[in-house]
Amino acid sequence: MQTEPLAPAGTSPFDLPLARLGWADPPRWLLLGLRDFLRAPGIGLFFGGCFVAMGWALLKVFQSAPAYVLALSAGFLLLGPLLCMGLYRVSQALERGEAPDFGDALLAWTTRPGTLAIFGFVLLVLEMLWGRAALVIFAVSFDGMPDFQGSLARLLQPDNLPFIATYCGVGALFAGLIYAVSVVSIPMILDRPVDAITVGLTSLRLVLTQTGVMLWWGALITVLVGLALLPWFLGLLVVGPVVGHASWHAYRAALGPGTTGFART
Repeated sequence: MQTEPLAPAGTSPFDLPLARLGWADPPRWLLLGLRDFLRAPGIGLFFGGCFVAMGWALLKVFQSAPAYVLALSAGFLLLGPLLCMGLYRVSQALERGEAPDFGDALLAWTTRPGTLAIFGFVLLVLEMLWGRAALVIFAVSFDGMPDFQGSLARLLQPDNLPFIATYCGVGALFAGLIYAVSVVSIPMILDRPVDAITVGLTSLRLVLTQTGVMLWWGALITVLVGLALLPWFLGLLVVGPVVGHASWHAYRAALGPGTTGFART
């Protein structure tokens, strides 16, 4: 296996070489993620516990303000990748043959805080737009904010099907956009001296040029996380860190190592 020479750190995101991915790659990433989780279970369970706590918090808010919790649930797509940065650090250390360090994982965000803050702000804006759109859909569909008294069953009544279809359609649009610009962005920030625009455009380019495989990867994540939510969010205790580790391997498969520049194997 040969490695191409490293390009300067300022290389355009449109010039970055992307590896050709196959349909068998996403399941392989999950297996590699499971392997990393089993090699550092304590750190993984800590971050998994954070995901579970987020789910419980949203469930608690739902009991009193369902309209707002549906909007704020989009925050999973903002906080999730940021929390996963610690998991990416663990996978990076294991890849280098180093022993993962809990403190290092907690402080992974300090690697390039400026770039991470800018990219996080972009995700925050998208999440706020999504949340605002969700509240508008509630207001238009129900002539104001309805009171479901914390009952999901009442929300899912047949009379509310037009609302559900509209809400899910708008949600899919925003979720797809956030996924497209962030699927490999944060691992790339951790691994390379790049700016927020470069990581976002590179991630978007990967999704647009290899749409089928990346949609397959997104579908796997959605199904696994959806199933993990069912038993009172407890499934996230394991699924969360496994998907986090797997996302690091997805980044590696698409772009290869690049601690000091851009490279392709």
